[in-house]
Amino acid sequence: MYNNPIEHRLFPHLTRVCQGVIFDSVEMVKNLMANAKTQTGLKVFTTILTQVYKTGRKVTGDFKQTMKIVFDDYLPQWNYTAKPQV
Repeated sequence: MYNNPIEHRLFPHLTRVCQGVIFDSVEMVKNLMANAKTQTGLKVFTTILTQVYKTGRKVTGDFKQTMKIVFDDYLPQWNYTAKPQV
């Protein structure tokens, strides 16, 4: 599993393939994104996440004591993983 679902270096290339297109389905957007690439050979792999995530959820009081927080090396202020302590 990847910590960063959208690689920030791809934004200009994703924007380019979507210019002038009216989105009519999630599948269409997925296909557009999958066709994006750079001159240096960077390619896009797409996945549609269908899980519904609840917003506004609060963590339990002992979250920090029961979970190990591992921060990403590249973007630690944005990406982290909470792993149960075994």
